[in-house]
Formats: sequence, C-alpha cells, structure tokens
Amino acid sequence: MPGRMNRAAAKTLILGGVRSGKSRQAAELAGRTGQAVTLIATATAPDEELASRIEAHRRNRPPQWAVVEEPVHLASALRAAAAPGRVIIVDCLTLWLTNLLVLENEDALRHECASLLEALPQLCADCILVSNEVGFGIIPANPLARRFGDETGILHQRLASLCDRVLLMVAGLPLELKSATPGVAAS
Repeated sequence: MPGRMNRAAAKTLILGGVRSGKSRQAAELAGRTGQAVTLIATATAPDEELASRIEAHRRNRPPQWAVVEEPVHLASALRAAAAPGRVIIVDCLTLWLTNLLVLENEDALRHECASLLEALPQLCADCILVSNEVGFGIIPANPLARRFGDETGILHQRLASLCDRVLLMVAGLPLELKSATPGVAAS
C-alpha cells in the first residue's frame, strides 16, 4: 500500500475469552495491511488436546505466512522478525506468560516481561498481540492460578498503554477500547 513505509508502525492488542474470535480478528487485521505476515506462536503441546488446537491453527493459517515458534524469548523473536513493510502477529501472550510461570524462575519472568515492554515501542513493524482476558471470572482457588490472573492483568494494562489500538473480542465481535485515531471506527 502506498505511504505505508512512511507511517509509524502500529501496535494493536486484541483481548478476549476462549473462542471469542481473537486469532481470526488478528489474521483479518494483518491481511488488510497488505504487508507480509510473520506469526510468532508461543504455544507448546504438553498434551493431546493442546496439540490438536495447535494443529487446527496450523491448518487454518495462510501458507505464505512466516512462522516462528517461540515459547519464552518473545522480545528477541519480535526484534528478529521486525522489518518495515511487515506485520507480526503474536498468538498468544497468555500461553507465553504460562510458559514463563511454569519455569518457576522469577528472574526470567521479570526479564522477559520487561524485555517485551521495552521492545514493543521500538519495533519498525506493525504488531498485533493476541491475549486471553482472564479477569472476568471468579477468583481462582489455587495460588498459581491467582498469580497467573494477576500477572496477566498487569501485563495487559502495560501493553494497552503502549499500543495504539486495543480491541476486546466478544462473541466474534470486536469492541474498540482504544483507537489510534479517536472517533474513527475499527476497520
């Protein structure tokens, strides 16, 4: 698209519940840019059910997309994939955060989160971040699940402040929470 190289790289955060249409929305937004797409996939397959979900995502993605599988070192993967005229989709941040929490390494968790927050504004590529909004349910009964909810909420707040646009997906519909251009509807 003409003029795309002269504008600042856009950052979008897409939040929503399970099966809310987050990944589909990210793919549609990326496709509308007319740019080459790199998907950074953060999922690992510790069981058959998750392996099946990952395979379904693989089957549904366009074959021309570049794919980087990175479950932990997200900021490094973003920096390596970023280039003008490219859009990067990260799917998904909650799986990435889970991967960090199960490492049980507080230093790694803090370092990787800080690295992501530092890298995002500096990227020369458009970036679409996909994440599950987990704060709408009941307070979990176990400490790890409560910690996950806390860490996710804090990360989402920090990312939302850095992103130009924030969408909340509900029943496949995007609700615009933050717009790069006030008063302009989501495209």
